[in-house]
Amino acid sequence: MPDYKTGERLRSQVSTVQFVVVRADAGIGDVMCDGHAFAREGEDVTAGAPSSDGPQVLIGKRYEDEAGTIELLCVTGGNGNLTLADSSLQVKVPKPLPASD
Repeated sequence: MPDYKTGERLRSQVSTVQFVVVRADAGIGDVMCDGHAFAREGEDVTAGAPSSDGPQVLIGKRYEDEAGTIELLCVTGGNGNLTLADSSLQVKVPKPLPASD
């Protein structure tokens, strides 16, 4: 199980999706895109990997799992089914700002 570091860049091996780690608990398992683990900085992306037909991943949005063990910021959009262990990653709902008077 990898330990992700805040600020670390992750690249999909099956699409153009790239993330920066915002927050991650220790020992959470691999973040996957269509069943393939994300490549970390310094790792080569598999040549000739198939392109993903999954749902659109939106640039500038934060993604997290249901338990809140990881938070990722999308820096390059694309397509793919994002998962962590057996849980899918969803767009994080932004917190509303307080009203100012």
